[in-house]
Amino acid sequence: MQEIKDEGILDKLYDTYINDKGNYHYKQKVTSGKKLVMASSIDFPPYEYFDNGSSTPVGFDVEMAYAIADKLGMVLDVQNIQFDAIINAVNSGKADIGLSGFTVTEERKKSINFTSNYMETQQAIIVQKGGAGNGQSFGDKLYNSFVKDHRFTYLLSGLVNTLIITLFAVLIGVVLGFLIALIRVTHDRNGSFKVLNCIARIYLTVVRGTPMMIQLLIIYFVIFASVDISKILVAVIAFGLNSAAYQAENFRSGIMAVDSGQFEAGHSLGLKFGTVMTSIILPQALKNVLPAICNEFISLLKETSISGYIGLQDLTQGGMIIRSITYEAMVPLLAVAVIYLVIVLILTWLVGKLEKALRKNER
Repeated sequence: MQEIKDEGILDKLYDTYINDKGNYHYKQKVTSGKKLVMASSIDFPPYEYFDNGSSTPVGFDVEMAYAIADKLGMVLDVQNIQFDAIINAVNSGKADIGLSGFTVTEERKKSINFTSNYMETQQAIIVQKGGAGNGQSFGDKLYNSFVKDHRFTYLLSGLVNTLIITLFAVLIGVVLGFLIALIRVTHDRNGSFKVLNCIARIYLTVVRGTPMMIQLLIIYFVIFASVDISKILVAVIAFGLNSAAYQAENFRSGIMAVDSGQFEAGHSLGLKFGTVMTSIILPQALKNVLPAICNEFISLLKETSISGYIGLQDLTQGGMIIRSITYEAMVPLLAVAVIYLVIVLILTWLVGKLEKALRKNER
């Protein structure tokens, strides 16, 4: 930091971004090697923000971090996460440094180190300008939120991540939930798998009894704290494990809904328990739980909106990025809500068609 100050880099960045008196931009020179991971909430221009529809952060802090990385002979990797998760990211080792507008406190000094101050800021009270609506027409808001600088791409890329996470998390939930349900039903029927059943009950109790967001943060900041792993993969694992707990109960209820007389009929024919389950019970149970599985897919789609807490750009985070650029909350957030609603309506319609087909098949 001192070298960057002595070389005048900090002053040049200050004139460019704060005083608006220059056009200096620091470009990173080191392009290969070990990464220096920087955690920041990329929604605070001119310090760190997205510009011109790009997914690459820019700003005062970002360019200063490029200079720091060059001094260390490292490549800067900027991670966009929620502001209140930056310190956790540094503490857990998911990030090497955190850059943002931090308040230095004695409590925070116990767990993290602060550099010397490189920026002094002032606080101000803000009031609405130009009356209600901020003087902009709805068309202007639409243009600034989506058309200008191709900002709609933030929503598109976020939507892709949301759908990927949801799809693979549901697959994990279905497979793992099915196995857990088999263990529990088998134990209830003949008393086997005592240890596995105990583990399954503990797992179901913990997962169903704690918030999804807490589970996501624990998996990212605690379990995978020292592992360089894709955030999408972390989200898939977290949401998949959560979904499995609910899918397990869906499968279990479907199996238990099949008349117990069919178990007895199978045994009377000399069939083993496994054969009765796979050939008689499960085909009927799966038909019973298919609508519930589809409904879990819908619920999971909406739950992924908390992925931003680990710095993953999902659909919701895409809307938040647009909001941070335009300072217009209604239009981007309304667009996010509409996209979720449209997807849910489509999925709900498909589930309804599936239920009608199943009822028709029963008749």
